[in-house]
Amino acid sequence: MLQILIPFAAALASAAAPTDVVIYGGTAAAVSAAVEISRSGRSVVIVAPEAHIGGIMVDGLGSADINNHWFRNDAAVGGLAAEFYRKVGAKYGRNEAVYKFESRVVEAVFEEWLREAKVTVHRRQRLREPLHTAVEWVAGTRQLTAIRTASGLRVEGKVFLDATMEGDLLTAAGVRMTWGRESNAKYGETKNGIRGETTHAQFQVRVDPYLLPGNPSSGLIPTIQDEPLGTPGEGDNNIQAFCFRLCLTREAGNRVPFRKPAGFDRKQYEIYVRYAKAGGKLWRPGANLPNGKTDLGSWHDLSANLYGMNREWPNGSFAVRERLYAYHREFTEGLLWFLANDPDVPEETRAVWSQWGLAKDEFTDNGNFPRQLYVRDGRRMVSDFVMTEHHTRRFNPEQASDPVAVAFWPTDTHSVRRIVRDGAAYNEGFVFDDDNWGPFGISYRALIPRKSEVSNLLTPTCPSSSHVAYGAIRLEQTFLSLGQATGAAAVLAIETGKAVQDIGYAQLRQRLLAKGQVLSLALVPRQIERQR
Repeated sequence: MLQILIPFAAALASAAAPTDVVIYGGTAAAVSAAVEISRSGRSVVIVAPEAHIGGIMVDGLGSADINNHWFRNDAAVGGLAAEFYRKVGAKYGRNEAVYKFESRVVEAVFEEWLREAKVTVHRRQRLREPLHTAVEWVAGTRQLTAIRTASGLRVEGKVFLDATMEGDLLTAAGVRMTWGRESNAKYGETKNGIRGETTHAQFQVRVDPYLLPGNPSSGLIPTIQDEPLGTPGEGDNNIQAFCFRLCLTREAGNRVPFRKPAGFDRKQYEIYVRYAKAGGKLWRPGANLPNGKTDLGSWHDLSANLYGMNREWPNGSFAVRERLYAYHREFTEGLLWFLANDPDVPEETRAVWSQWGLAKDEFTDNGNFPRQLYVRDGRRMVSDFVMTEHHTRRFNPEQASDPVAVAFWPTDTHSVRRIVRDGAAYNEGFVFDDDNWGPFGISYRALIPRKSEVSNLLTPTCPSSSHVAYGAIRLEQTFLSLGQATGAAAVLAIETGKAVQDIGYAQLRQRLLAKGQVLSLALVPRQIERQR
């Protein structure tokens, strides 16, 4: 995930000191990997495109998906992930893990963790483009020796981690990558590809999609794509919608009024007017974080998810991603102002929204607006082992023989586009919380590329997984655990002098268990029965 609109550093010295492990990316997984490596006695450097380290948690996602549904999934949180949430709790004066928090508080925890571990961080350092020019190899091998950034920084290491959401370092190294939705036929799945029926977060009211209501020849109103449903079960390159995790407040002393963007275009919000006139209840904020703040996400039938507007992101240049960030930001800031002020918004809705504003003490270097989009989908690696729907199933799941962390969440994939179906607006693609999912172990083999591609590179954030399986993996607590796992594996590879594909799983397992990592949940189906 990129933090945009922050000037990049001026050109630096041509080289940093060689290190044992180089981590590219500024996500939470990058931090936990770095802490694990440092505590194991090895030197580690983070090279991050971002200025603020910690991923989406330092940019608005303040409500962890832990024990917030009908099931309790904190049993899967161990090792450094559990330590992290206890550290957050300590910031609030509590001697326990805390799963709801402010971004500025979480950032303080991450920064203290990095300082304690003496981790060097090079911020605002994007890989050089084109990406293949950003990597150097040991002559005659598939072993990376250094990466280069756009500013001219060169960082040499023995093992490398790609801890981005987009998999840019993996791509630079020539690792096979994928994005979007596979067909159901590819891995014998049932929840992948184009959805014949999307029921979760589907429109609760009928919204006419045409510029002239009832007239298909007049064209479509904004946010709707002019394309057919397609064949159910077939794959495509569509990815989950992005949004911002909005930190709002109605505390007068900390509230910054919503701004009307310079390029505000009221026509962009026509769908919200029609939705309300059809009887729909528009999206509203509510205080769900400490100190009266929100973590206002978008998982509703109509909110700030921009379906189909992010298709260029996974393979886009940094300039393309900046453009997409700017588009999403202008739309979202305009939407907040619209909901609080436009006379066509129902008075009761305006009355609620007009009480809220941005939090003055958050994102102070970016106009109090999040610096990152919530990138729910980027690239995923395709290695010799692929996590699929078969691993996520509640009944008769496939079991990974080499688990390094546990995913305990439904197959959660947001809709990927908004189209017309039966003459009305229709969200297509959401999969969430059906009756056939359960916790599962994430294979170490899903975190390493093919040895023929590169022998000293791992990833905690772009696992080899299908679109559906990734939806169950892509949570911050899981990324924290996968960061620790890949950090431990990197250290083991250095100690043994082996490729990351050749280290012994038994040794890795022993190390992770000794540090409190959760590698298995022996839950039988009745233990996750819905609570009535």
